[in-house]
Amino acid sequence: MANENKKPEAKKPKFNAYWIYAAIILVFLGIQFFGGGSWSQPAKTTQEEFQNYLRDGDVEKVEIINKKVARVYLTPEARTKPVHADKADKGFLPTAATDPFYEFEFGDLQNFENSIKQIKNDNNLDTKVVWNTDSNMWGELFLTLLPFIVIIGIWIFIMRRMSSGAGGGAGGQIFNIGKSKAKLFDEKTDVKTSFKDVAGLEGAKEEIQEIVDFLKNPTKYTALGGKIPKGALLVGPPGTGKTLLAKAVAGEAKVPFFSLSGSDFVEMFVGVGASRVRDLFKQAKEKSPSIIFIDEIDAIGRARGKNNFSGSNDERENTLNQLLTEMDGFGTNTNVIVVAATNRADVLDKALMRAGRFDRQIYVDLPDVRERREIFEVHLRPIKTDDTLELDFLAKQTPGFSGADIANVCNEAALIAARKEKKTVGKQDFLDAVDRIVGGLEKKNKIITPDEKKAIAFHEAGHATVSWMLEHAAPLVKVTIVPRGQSLGAAWYLPEERLIVRPEQMLDEMCATMGGRAAEKVIFNKISTGALSDLEKVTKQARAMVTIYGLNERLGNLTYYDSSGQNEYGFTKPYSEKTAELIDKEISNLIESQYDRAVELLEKHKDKLTLLANELLEKEVIFKESLERIFGERPWKKEEVQLVKPKQSEDEPAKPEQEEDEVPTKQN
Repeated sequence: MANENKKPEAKKPKFNAYWIYAAIILVFLGIQFFGGGSWSQPAKTTQEEFQNYLRDGDVEKVEIINKKVARVYLTPEARTKPVHADKADKGFLPTAATDPFYEFEFGDLQNFENSIKQIKNDNNLDTKVVWNTDSNMWGELFLTLLPFIVIIGIWIFIMRRMSSGAGGGAGGQIFNIGKSKAKLFDEKTDVKTSFKDVAGLEGAKEEIQEIVDFLKNPTKYTALGGKIPKGALLVGPPGTGKTLLAKAVAGEAKVPFFSLSGSDFVEMFVGVGASRVRDLFKQAKEKSPSIIFIDEIDAIGRARGKNNFSGSNDERENTLNQLLTEMDGFGTNTNVIVVAATNRADVLDKALMRAGRFDRQIYVDLPDVRERREIFEVHLRPIKTDDTLELDFLAKQTPGFSGADIANVCNEAALIAARKEKKTVGKQDFLDAVDRIVGGLEKKNKIITPDEKKAIAFHEAGHATVSWMLEHAAPLVKVTIVPRGQSLGAAWYLPEERLIVRPEQMLDEMCATMGGRAAEKVIFNKISTGALSDLEKVTKQARAMVTIYGLNERLGNLTYYDSSGQNEYGFTKPYSEKTAELIDKEISNLIESQYDRAVELLEKHKDKLTLLANELLEKEVIFKESLERIFGERPWKKEEVQLVKPKQSEDEPAKPEQEEDEVPTKQN
């Protein structure tokens, strides 16, 4: 009850430095306005009225101020006259007898003096005329100091704003530029993501979950003499879920989580990056056990001593040196775990990658068909879908898609369904979304001449025919001659998800890729620029066969591929000029042999090629069923086998079957 009867204390106003500034300004203004010595103001009059007062003998004295203002002092008898009494100052203080009664400005000083002398002589007056200079020392001092006061005031205001954290966070001010820009997530309120929200990535989740388990139950490991890993590096292609996995770690571990990007350490000032690293680990140690997540660590973790031709001090290297010291040096706190993500692990410094700093490298690979199904389940939760939609079908239609690509497919499908005024998102909407992402937006209003349209139709029909006739070519899904994106036509394939590729498989795919130009040669006996993307793709495949995979008989079992990434810093090729000529010759032979093979196949099935092209001209889009009707069923039926992908190096070149998602033809 005593607490209830107690009156709440009145809050006292907080002291503000601006009160002092306001008081100083008021003092100067008071001096300026009231520093003249008199509190009353003389009445205003004119030179003609003054001359009349002077003739009447009412003026006792005339004071000329600064050669432009005249102050008139009246005699005591004149002050009592009604004509003057009505003009007396009615202020809060009465006008003293020694104060001027009138004031006016005159023109030329010489004329004014002559007029006064003339009136005094004519009326025999003894009026005094005095000259004076009026100056306000405090006012002039204030005007002199005013520019400096304004500059100092602005400087104090800017410094207070910068030191208080306004305008860009702790790292954006002059005095706090060495502070860390990491964002601290509260484990109780800010982070809601868990491992349940991360579909697929079973191997990566299993490895990183041990770190979370150690933070929750450290005695389980320390009792056996184990030590917590100091760092985990998430490596993988873009969009595979590295950052999402780090968010899940933050949500599961229930410890302070510091998140920032590698570029946050970079600044134009010398020493700022190293200072921010020190401050980051200082904050993390104060809140230990804690986790630091550095996204895109390759911004500061690149190998030292490369591409530094200037020979000057490299700020990025200083930042990396400080990071290396903090992660594994004297006095390192083992309760701070560093999780980093990058898709360029090959360029990172070896000292950063060694055990004791990043003990674990967790490869986050592109999802396989089973993992894509799980990812679709996650992203389809907020979307209203048809009952007929099958997740297995969607997973099989998106080979080589990352988690980010699948999220984009789901969003695009919802937008397409909304554009069509549908209530639910159906199977066709998802297929249209895949086409939109892979091939680009349809351009049905593009102006194409009939001859060009016919050439495009035979080009795409050539792709479809050759791929249908070859055993190892990817099965066709559909062919279109509707312009889409930068291409004038496209053929969609559903590639096998292979772990290894044999030479005959690569050759069949190269032959199918050259089918478009071969069809133009067979039908029109002319070739065009429409095969640009085909030539680019087949050249990359042939070069990979010869120089990377060692699949050429003349060069033998040699590879000129360097997984460490050292070659990109060199100025010399890893082979002689004679070998370079041999490589060029073998690449050309591979491509030309498959082109001749495609021409031979199309010559043999020229009538069916013409039927397919005419149907394509008529319908603009044809599907697998049209090829089965014209060519019959393919004799090679393959069973679907799902395997678990092993851990692979991030720098391994893309498998040719993963590049076969689309074969658009482009024109220069």
